[in-house]
Amino acid sequence: MFDSIPVAWYARLSAPSQRRATDASEASLHTLGSHILALQVQSEGTPFAGSGDVIGLIAGTTPINQAVLLILVLFSVASWAIILHKTWTFRVSARDTARFLDVFRRSSKFSEVQAVCPTVSATPLVGVFQAGYAEMNAQFRVMNTGGTAANPGGASTRPTLKSLDGVDRALIRAATNEVTKLERRMTFLATTASVTPFIGLFGTVVGIMIAFQRIGASGSTNLAIVAPGISEALIATAAGLFAAIPALVFYNHFTHRVKEFSATMDDFALEFLNIAERNFT
Repeated sequence: MFDSIPVAWYARLSAPSQRRATDASEASLHTLGSHILALQVQSEGTPFAGSGDVIGLIAGTTPINQAVLLILVLFSVASWAIILHKTWTFRVSARDTARFLDVFRRSSKFSEVQAVCPTVSATPLVGVFQAGYAEMNAQFRVMNTGGTAANPGGASTRPTLKSLDGVDRALIRAATNEVTKLERRMTFLATTASVTPFIGLFGTVVGIMIAFQRIGASGSTNLAIVAPGISEALIATAAGLFAAIPALVFYNHFTHRVKEFSATMDDFALEFLNIAERNFT
């Protein structure tokens, strides 16, 4: 049946479908070309969002904003220097603390521990131990010089502490001094975390005021006039947050580490007092 249909009919039936396919391909090529042309125009004309020259934007800001940014950069550099120094110091202190406690608990005499102290000087426990050891030696010298009622000559066979409370006070005083050393320069981190956002906000407010003055002078609210001034103003806020956030995070971290060292010193002082009471009272 189909064999009897002439070939010309097949050509007439297939011609519309071929024409539609050709039109669709031409339309798709036209659409693709339009997109490519639009991308080329955009890349040659206006830059993409977020690809602006930040350094050039900072260089074009007002002297007030540049001064604000300079202050924030100084705060940031100083805080990062403190952060790196404290991180290294606390790491070395933790290592020496573990070594000192191991030696202290294995030694049978305080003089042996005293001999090891120069090799683990980074730990705050050395200062606490030396304060307690010095107080004990001072009391022993007083007892040997003045003697006792049972031994007026002062040649006692077993040294005895005159006041265990005096040793306790010496340990507490030394622990407080060591905590003060550990907290050194941490106040600057707290100051950076609390002050720099307001410095950045000040720069932003000044920049927005200048931007509004430019808008008023030009008499136009076009985005091309408004956007540069707002961008310059917001850089100060970003710089303030960039300086404040790391300072706040590491200040809280270092505060926690200082509390850990303080608790370790308190435990060590109690252990020292127990040994002194057991052997010298």
